Amino acid sequence: MSQRRNDSGLGGRLLLPNYSWSPSASVLVRIGIALFAIIATTMLVYIQRDQYQDNTGTPVNFVDALYFATVSLSTTGYGDITPATDEARLVNIFLITPLRVIFLIVLVGTTLEVLTARTRDEFRERRWRKKLKNHIVVIGYGVKGRSAVRMLLDNGIDPEHIVVIANEAGAVEDATRPSRKDPTDPTSDEYPGVAAILGDARREEVLTHADVPTAGRVIVAVDNDDVAVLVTLAVRKLAGKGTKLVAAAREQASANVLKQSGADQVITTAEAAGRLLGMQLVHPIAGELMEDLLDPSEGLEVREREVGRAELGLSPDQLAETGEMLLAVQRGDRIYRFDTESLRVLQKGDRIVTIRQHKTPYKSEFSGD
Repeated sequence: MSQRRNDSGLGGRLLLPNYSWSPSASVLVRIGIALFAIIATTMLVYIQRDQYQDNTGTPVNFVDALYFATVSLSTTGYGDITPATDEARLVNIFLITPLRVIFLIVLVGTTLEVLTARTRDEFRERRWRKKLKNHIVVIGYGVKGRSAVRMLLDNGIDPEHIVVIANEAGAVEDATRPSRKDPTDPTSDEYPGVAAILGDARREEVLTHADVPTAGRVIVAVDNDDVAVLVTLAVRKLAGKGTKLVAAAREQASANVLKQSGADQVITTAEAAGRLLGMQLVHPIAGELMEDLLDPSEGLEVREREVGRAELGLSPDQLAETGEMLLAVQRGDRIYRFDTESLRVLQKGDRIVTIRQHKTPYKSEFSGD
């Protein structure tokens, strides 16, 4: 949809449809233009049939005029039917020649466009697949899937390492085109488009097309819990042993089934939303803080990363002086919370979870760099 700003101060916007032709409609239009050129040339020759001569000596009829039009527009030109008068020659120069040019543009242009588009698409896909390894597959592009992709992009994931699978053409189109981070502000930054595949993720060939066997992460964000279970089973069948699979479910009962089906983690969206709603009423400040943490575009943000070289030997209090508050540390197979007394200093190999003020996204280990 194309948009036009309304400067009246009322904040309204006029949305106008953006019409685009399908490939079949485009071909039909071009065929129509070619037929128009042939019919117009035929009628011009037939009207002046007395000013044309046939090398057989017979008068030029309608079939001869149609024959002359086709061979003339296609630049074949056998020369068996020719204009015999200056008037007929002038009509050929100023009327039939432009029709010939239009006919050739339609004929040759269509062929070149198809070949160029196909070659370009094949080249881009080969180049994309060469770089595709340890990537992230997001299945479903509704509210949950879109939010997951934007969270990944906010965390510095390379958009070329994100693949969306959706079973609606509109969702695929939304995923592949850039979108404003703030739709009300035309000057705001954009989320880049990502690769997307139109298909049913319950089918193995669709998952294979998204290179699920080489994926490092898979997010199942479909709307229906029953479909989520089937998709999870299909993904776990194809994915490698090290592939982490996270799924969304509306109900806790479905979450248990998803875990049995192979999901490493399950987020129950309905219960999580309910808890946030209750927190906003009972503890409004805490609820606002949690909402702020879930929106990385502004305010505070939660980050998980490897400890930096300059941070080795720092205590949690010293790390806080740099602008990051420590929440937890993963050291080997153990996870230490911020209040663990034995957690005195950060060591090499630690993976830390912190809260910090929103900054420019850092490069994730899954960004492809």
